[in-house]
Amino acid sequence: MTQRSNKRSKKATQFDTEAFFGCAGVPTKGLILQPKTAIFSQGEACKDVMYIQNGHVKLSVVSDSGKEAVVALLNPGDFVGEGALAGQLVRMATATTVTTCTLLVISLKEMIRVLHAEHVFSDQFIRYIVERNIRIEGDLVDQLFNSSEKRLARTLLLLARYGKEDKHRHVLPKVSQETLTEMIGTTRSRVNFFIKKFERLGFIHQSGGLHVNDSLLKVVLND
Repeated sequence: MTQRSNKRSKKATQFDTEAFFGCAGVPTKGLILQPKTAIFSQGEACKDVMYIQNGHVKLSVVSDSGKEAVVALLNPGDFVGEGALAGQLVRMATATTVTTCTLLVISLKEMIRVLHAEHVFSDQFIRYIVERNIRIEGDLVDQLFNSSEKRLARTLLLLARYGKEDKHRHVLPKVSQETLTEMIGTTRSRVNFFIKKFERLGFIHQSGGLHVNDSLLKVVLND
């Protein structure tokens, strides 16, 4: 079987969460939110789970001293607020839209019912959770051991959905340098310096959005 036919086969077997919700009669509520809108806040009661149809969402936490840190940036196809399924009574982070977002809201009670009743969906959801945990572990290792330049390169590749079957994966959402600074734990001047460096080396270019080339992976792999 050729590589092209393999890709077609992979796409054909991908699970369509939105279609599943419709076919299974899962009650959902649609939301369209503008950028910089809080979906829920740290400390609020957990009542539902959201599925991101379009747009990007950042998760951030605030320490007792008032210091804020971005812990994740979520993409279309991700869930947000799923910690409630593990028994969380209150939100452990604040979820804020980075771009205009379209969300499907599923009540916690209904989400639990569907996971118990629909094994195909529960299998896919478990796979999603495992993949997301792997990504979070990678983020932690990145913060502990890599330079700010490598952390920025890895973050840009993740935002561009590197390795995903997505025709838009090379174009980044409109993420500010301030958000990138919070995500990788450095200064805004350093982010600006490396962005210009990556552009000069041809790893990225800015024309109708920030385009990330696969060659940026060289920065991550370079020792």
